[in-house]
Amino acid sequence: MPRKNGINVITMGCSKNLVDSERLMKMLRDSGFDAVHDADPADCRGYAAVINTCGFIGDAKEESINMILEALQARDAGLLSKVYVMGCLSERYRKDLEKELPEVDGWYGKFDWSAIVRDLAKTFPATAPWDRVLTTPRHHAYLKIAEGCNRFCAFCAIPLITGRYKSRPEEEILQEVRELVSRGVKEFNIIAQDLSAYGSDLPGGGLRLAGLIDRMAQIPGVEWIRLHYAYPAQFPYDVLPVMARHSNVCKYLDIALQHIADPVLANMRRHISAAETEELLARIRREVPGIHIRTTLMVGFPGEGEEEFGQLLDFVRRQRFERMGAFAYCEEDDTYGAKNFEDSIPQEVKQQRLDRLMELQEEISMEIQQSKVGTIQRVIIDSENADYYIGRTQYDSPEVDPEVLIEKTSKMCKGEFYNVEITDAMPFELIARPCL
Repeated sequence: MPRKNGINVITMGCSKNLVDSERLMKMLRDSGFDAVHDADPADCRGYAAVINTCGFIGDAKEESINMILEALQARDAGLLSKVYVMGCLSERYRKDLEKELPEVDGWYGKFDWSAIVRDLAKTFPATAPWDRVLTTPRHHAYLKIAEGCNRFCAFCAIPLITGRYKSRPEEEILQEVRELVSRGVKEFNIIAQDLSAYGSDLPGGGLRLAGLIDRMAQIPGVEWIRLHYAYPAQFPYDVLPVMARHSNVCKYLDIALQHIADPVLANMRRHISAAETEELLARIRREVPGIHIRTTLMVGFPGEGEEEFGQLLDFVRRQRFERMGAFAYCEEDDTYGAKNFEDSIPQEVKQQRLDRLMELQEEISMEIQQSKVGTIQRVIIDSENADYYIGRTQYDSPEVDPEVLIEKTSKMCKGEFYNVEITDAMPFELIARPCL
């Protein structure tokens, strides 16, 4: 029998999308629906599906399209009742998608997704703007403090999807933190497309990330705060003493640098030079001793010859990033790069450069991991398997960073903090034993 009030919300893409899905689920539940997240199809036969799509790069778009097609097949086979689509992909390509896939039951974008609730429930719940259903383990949550982006980097389609930068009011964010703490959340991963610009659009202007984090750190029950997706140009340096001063602000910063060669940075429209980038990193490490920096780099952007790629390799060797991801340039429709540069570097060359860069980073990661052997680290426990408890240090963000595998010599509880001694290291995992 179809479950008329059952809805399976399927999230594609990033943690910012996940927060939107969590808010949608809360509104649906407040309206009387049984809303679940990424559930096994066998457990939600007859449910409607809401697919929250990603539209960032080619692979992500293809993955979202394939998920829509799979859901439509499941509906036609009687396994689902309806298929609705929301998120970044439909925000950007809704008209084209409506023509190509008219069998979808409803299309919504990045910002009008709450209309799903109105259209299904024929009413609108009085859900608080920060309230949501957590799909993460109950001890940690993603906290989105802004939407949109004003940077318009040459390679990036995000501003075309999300529009201009919009900060959330500080008091609303802090109220959300207090509410989540009351529900057992201890770890807050702060996210936005651009953390650096937080507050610039609020009344009075100015960069306000430091003040927000300072106030957040003083809320009882907040154990860890971790900063994701800062932008290097116009970096809010006043956040560094806040990070250094508060023990519950993790010594961790996710800041996408993309490249170091000046010609490539100029073509990318990053509004920062190689020298300024080096000084930024030196100051971050100087003011926050022991910080772990996560960055993202790109290979194969127009203007990157062998000399510029060599500069990138040398940069990574010098900086020894504790955490690093990389990807090959993929031209995106309607971006400045697509309109003004020829994507002339062959794909095989891009892949070779990417492989070389990641091989170098694996060597660096191994050396950094090995340096932790014999140290005592505070970890939070996320899960367990037959052999180990699985935790993370303050330097490890959920899903993307290394985990700590802890020998089961004493009882540990999920969501609790413990001190462990690191006994062995691999490039992307640490082995530990509990401290007596």
